[in-house]
Order: sequence, then C-alpha cells, then structure tokens
Amino acid sequence: MLSKEFTFDEVAQHNKQGNLWIVIDAKVYDLTRFADLHPGGANVLYSPGVAGKDATDIFFGLHRHEVLLRPQYARLQIGTISGQTERIRAPAPGALSLVPYAEPTWLSPGFHSPYYNDGHRRFHRAVRTFFTEEVYPEAIRCEENGKRISQGLVDKLCAMNFLAMRIGPGKHLQGKVLMGGVVTPEEYDHFYELILNLELARFGTRGFVDGLLNGGVIALPPILNFGSPEIQSRYVPEILEGRKYMALAITEAFAGSDVAGVQTVAARDGDDWVVTGTKKWITNGTFADYFTTLCQTDQGPLVLLIPRSDNVSTRPVKTSYSSTAGTAYVTFDGARVPASHMLGKVGQGLYVILSNFNHERWMVAATSLGAQRVVVEECLKWTNQRIAFKKPLHSQAVIRAKLALMIERVETCQAWMENITYQMNNMNYAEQSDKLAGPIALLKKFISRSGRETAEDATQMFGGRGITAGGMGKIIENFHRTSPFDAILAGAEDVLGDLGVRQAIRKIPKDARL
Repeated sequence: MLSKEFTFDEVAQHNKQGNLWIVIDAKVYDLTRFADLHPGGANVLYSPGVAGKDATDIFFGLHRHEVLLRPQYARLQIGTISGQTERIRAPAPGALSLVPYAEPTWLSPGFHSPYYNDGHRRFHRAVRTFFTEEVYPEAIRCEENGKRISQGLVDKLCAMNFLAMRIGPGKHLQGKVLMGGVVTPEEYDHFYELILNLELARFGTRGFVDGLLNGGVIALPPILNFGSPEIQSRYVPEILEGRKYMALAITEAFAGSDVAGVQTVAARDGDDWVVTGTKKWITNGTFADYFTTLCQTDQGPLVLLIPRSDNVSTRPVKTSYSSTAGTAYVTFDGARVPASHMLGKVGQGLYVILSNFNHERWMVAATSLGAQRVVVEECLKWTNQRIAFKKPLHSQAVIRAKLALMIERVETCQAWMENITYQMNNMNYAEQSDKLAGPIALLKKFISRSGRETAEDATQMFGGRGITAGGMGKIIENFHRTSPFDAILAGAEDVLGDLGVRQAIRKIPKDARL
C-alpha cells in the first residue's frame, strides 16, 4: 500500500497538460503520462471539474469500480489524501451485498426463512467464494471470446462434484464429496441445488451459463433414470468427472416445442439402430462426445444415447448469445448405435423426454431468476450514483416506479420458486410428474416474462450504456440481449402457459360448480 499522503491543495497544483493529478475515493492518481491514452480522450481529464480535483462522483458516473482494480490503472496511484480513507472497496469473495433486494430474503440481515438452515448458508458462502475466485474470470473471458470452458476449470468444478450436484439429489451423489465436504450427499436437497443455479447466473454472462456443462445437466438424467446398469456404469462416471461431455438432442428445424414432430429416424438393423436426421440449437453440441437423442421409429418414439463418430457431425449455430455455449447443428448420417444404448423402450421416447422437462424448466427458471436479481442490484446502484438534472437519477418518480416494479417481480418470482422447490423436496419422482408439471411450466413462463420486462426497464434506466457491450451497462446489455433465451429454451412461453392451464383443467373436480 502506498503510504505517501497529500492534501487537496497539493493535488490542485497539478491541473494541466504535462502535470495532471486527480483524486478518486481518497486515492491520488498521477495521470500525466496516461492522459493521451485515456479511451475517452485527454480533454475529458483536463476539464475544470476533473484536473487537480476530487473526481470521485464524476468517475463513478462513467466507470465501474472494477476499472480501478485493473493493474494498468491501479499502478497510476501515487498516494492518498491526508486524513481520508477509501469508502468504496471490492467485495471480498463470498461476501453478501448489503444493497436492498440484491440478495434473496434468507440472505438479508435480520430476515428469516422457513426453507433454509445453517447448512445452506455455509454452502452458499462456499459456492459464492469458489465461483468468484475460480469461475468468474473465465466466465468473462469465454463470454467475450466465445471459446468453450477450459478443461482446467472443468477439472476444478468436477473435483467439487459440480455437475453431479446440478442434477439434483439422488443415488448418483452417494459416496461423493460435495463442495469440499461442506454438505453431505444425505443432506443435499433441491435448495442446495437452487443455490448453485442462482449463483452461477450472477456474472452477467448468459452464454457462459449454458456453456458451463448445461448439456450434461439436461442430457444425463435420462441415462440415470432409463439407462441399463451397464450403460450407467460405462458412461456416467466419465461425464460426472468431466472427462467427456454430453448434449440433449431433441429440437430440430422441423420441431421445437412440438416434441412429437421430430423427424430424425432410427431404423433397426440387427443389434444396431441406424440413425439419420438433424438436430438444431443443441446446447454444448459443438464439443459433446455423446448425444441423448429423440428419434422416430416404425413403432414410435425412442431415445438413444449416440456417441460422436465419423457419422455424427456438428457445426456451430450463431445465436444472439456467446458461442461459448457451444450451440450446434447436429447431423446424424447413418450413425450406427448399439441397441444396448436405448434409454427406455421403443415407443416410450416421449415419456422419457417429457419426464426430463420438469427439472430442466425449473433449472432454466432458477438461472433466469438469479440474473434478474443482479439486474435489480445494478439498477439500484446506478440510479443512486448517476446524476441527471443535478440530482440522483432515483429522484425522479418515473425511475422509482420502474424500480418498484422490478423489485415486485423479482420477489414474487423468488417466492414462487421457493414454494415449488419445497414441493420438490417433499415429493417423489412420480408425484412431481403428476403434480408439478403444470406449476413448473407456469413458473418458468412467469419468470421469463418478468425477466424481459425487467430487461426493458433496466435498459431505459441505463440509456445508451444499456445497449453498449462493456462498461457501466455491460450486465444490462447482456441480459437485455439474452433474456429471450429463457423464454424459449425448454419450452416456449405460450406452450408452457397452455400446458399449465390444461393440467389445471384436467384436475377440476367433476362436481365443481359456481
């Protein structure tokens, strides 16, 4: 730490070209040699309100705090202001935000929840610390450069049994050390899993969220639930350990939410199935080693586990989020698959896939909720520090009204999400399939629609910054651009809304009358 101290009068003497100092949050910076390199131009730094002055408010109206932490800028500091200390510090890894509504109620000081215990709190602290230190740097890099997650990070995640935990509670966790031993497999429930989903969405990197082994999250359960013991013992360990990768191959150019309309064909040939067809928008498909694939046969739908081979090819599909997600167009050109790779029976394919949807939709809704809460925090911070018409932005009633709606939405989503999660904890698989398909469908629709409304409000608050990649509004820009993914993946909103209502109508008692 620099120990040299200056007074404001001393700093004020350095206020011109060739001799330029400024103060930001009690720290003195020598910008003399940096001025011509300033991305916004040197004239900004020579303005009367900046040169030789305390430019704290001006700086935070233009830049995020993280800029000061970058090595190339941190080394410009030459000392501090005598008698003052910095007020704005980077949060420690694992720390909670004290901004109202930035954290769910159960993590907010003085509030209580019936759903979580001290074990959940320890787990949350460990997860946030790990994600901040190990995952966040790569999330930023991959979101920007579009490259897939590195094997090094995969190894670190799988050492914590990250993928196994994201699939939820179950026999697949037996004997595993979860998150370094913070929680045992017997203790692990869907609220621990919810914490994982909420936390991994906090980085403002929507493409990376899906690139973070989401293919395995949605493609492995059919193996666990419908694969033979031989198939499970052969493939599950290498997937959970991060040595191989999976993708769920259902959607086609011919069939999206209309799952029964897929046209990929599997024809029986002796002890093999021969698969021909295409799949599109397949998450993690560009780097998947195996594809859990829905096919049509002459006896009805069938799900097959198809290894990558010379007859299985993939190419990237460019979408509006980062290519780090590995979104692919997959072609099966007479791919031969052993009959032992059937997941369920012939004709049972739709049941296998539909039974997998509840968990997938709950997961998508959870990550969407986590991202929305970060947007609420960003907007509360921004409207507090942004000066417009000589007042903080939140001094305007229209801005406060937008903030109120954003807070109402995220808190409503959280309450519904936690209620559904509690039901999942207290229902077996069959009960969840019977009772929760409709509620989860409606939950996902509500959260994704809320997210897009929040994205619009946030963009209005941030203005041009909200549509600029990088800088002050980078999280808002990413969320505004990518929030439609949550409305499409795992079932489009209109389809899910209809499903939820049809499920409710089927359960109306025969004698129900006004």
